[in-house]
Amino acid sequence: MKWITRERPKIDRIACPWLIRKFVDPESEFIYAPFDNVIAKAKELDAIPFDVPNVEFTHYNEECTFDYIVKKYDIKDPAVKIIAGIVRGADTDRHEIAKESAGLWAISAGLAYNITDDYELLEKGMLLYDALYSWATHLYQQNHLQNSPFEKLLHEVYNKFLKDKKASGKTPSWVKDLKNLIQDQVDAQFAFDLKKISSELDLNPSYLSREFSKHFEDLNFGEYVRKLRIEKAINLIENSTHNLTEIAYMTGFSDQSHFTRIFKLHTGKNPSAYRKKSKK
Repeated sequence: MKWITRERPKIDRIACPWLIRKFVDPESEFIYAPFDNVIAKAKELDAIPFDVPNVEFTHYNEECTFDYIVKKYDIKDPAVKIIAGIVRGADTDRHEIAKESAGLWAISAGLAYNITDDYELLEKGMLLYDALYSWATHLYQQNHLQNSPFEKLLHEVYNKFLKDKKASGKTPSWVKDLKNLIQDQVDAQFAFDLKKISSELDLNPSYLSREFSKHFEDLNFGEYVRKLRIEKAINLIENSTHNLTEIAYMTGFSDQSHFTRIFKLHTGKNPSAYRKKSKK
């Protein structure tokens, strides 16, 4: 079987070939082409197009192409189900789906940055998913500290220190400064840069990332920012005449489909339905 998709793969366009070769057709061939040429090349080469709009093997609602292949070929492997959630979260920028999604995105983006040849990138990426499959099959319930008593002890001491520090009831001064910085960015279209913010607060980025959720509604940095974006979008929908495309741009979303997906995730309604309801 021949398969074809867009060039410069990162998540779905490497995860899907791995899934197909492992569970559908070990001899399958994969072709990468410029976005505008995928459909024409598919017909010319008698290849199956995937992960592009208006074909069978693509995204459906909140699910990505990897999910569709799992359903299409009735793949029941429990490890694949675990991987599917991770891939979906990484590919759709919804890292709250699986805690591993952010890591998969970071590693995949780094691979794509380092390797400019798509076919070399595919082969290296296959190793990544082989490793992920082994983890999901054999090591899913384990954590790093289980196999390292000394590090586990240090971790327990550190957690006790944080707990005692938190019990003092004093909120660090940087929390107020950070809230002000974030609010300033809310009004300036969300140009967030965690490293830059850490520098302005004179804090280590790792420390800020680790401590953030304790002072911001138990949300990580990305979740808190998305929450503010949606709150601002709701305010604009209810109190302005801007169209939804303008509101998506004004609240920092790169495209309206991403805006619609995140908005529905937070409110249970898409923006157009929310606007109709708010006008009644």
